[in-house]
Amino acid sequence: MLGEQELRQMSPQERLRLRQSLAALDDQDRAVIGAGDRRRKILLAAIIVCCIGLAIWIGVLATTLPRYYRAGGWRGAWVGFDVAELIAFAATGWAAWRRRQVLIICLVVLATLLCCDAWFDVVLDARTKGFLLSLLSAVLVELPLAAAAAWFARRLLRTTSAVLLRSQGVCGPVPSLRDMPLAGIHPSRPLSDVLAPSGELMTEHADVMAGRAEPGPRHG
Repeated sequence: MLGEQELRQMSPQERLRLRQSLAALDDQDRAVIGAGDRRRKILLAAIIVCCIGLAIWIGVLATTLPRYYRAGGWRGAWVGFDVAELIAFAATGWAAWRRRQVLIICLVVLATLLCCDAWFDVVLDARTKGFLLSLLSAVLVELPLAAAAAWFARRLLRTTSAVLLRSQGVCGPVPSLRDMPLAGIHPSRPLSDVLAPSGELMTEHADVMAGRAEPGPRHG
């Protein structure tokens, strides 16, 4: 990087060429950032379309589905679901015992399955003799376990983010998950960088920390 003394030693023509080169680089960076913004807008539009379509489909189901329905494969559906819960519990226990980063994903999956289990137990047992038992198990067991798993996942995410921020020299309180940018991806870079090979991102991160490069938009 050029210092102030080196800049003073340059002729006016050399400084002019340097300013022109920097301006050209800035224009390229803005073009790539603009392309990333367009991709984000397209993704946002696609999500909005999906939400509208899903809302319409929910209305269709609410008005056309029968109130009562005799289902086939009832035993297989619930046994299969409980097997999935068992696998999620086992994977969560293994990841917690081994202190693996995949524990965050396991906790999120476990919380989701427990919420689904509580919902379907209560809804499908409504107006039956097993409703009270389903309601008690949902309120006293499944939902508290789901809340605990979600809380632990949030706590681990904030702890991991705090370690990453400290390693980058960022001080101060850790922002909320809603305001926290994706780890390893510069805010000005497209979301497609998440798909970049991890080795490439690690090499670039090392270059930035060593002062050999600046984080910025990726080309291509």
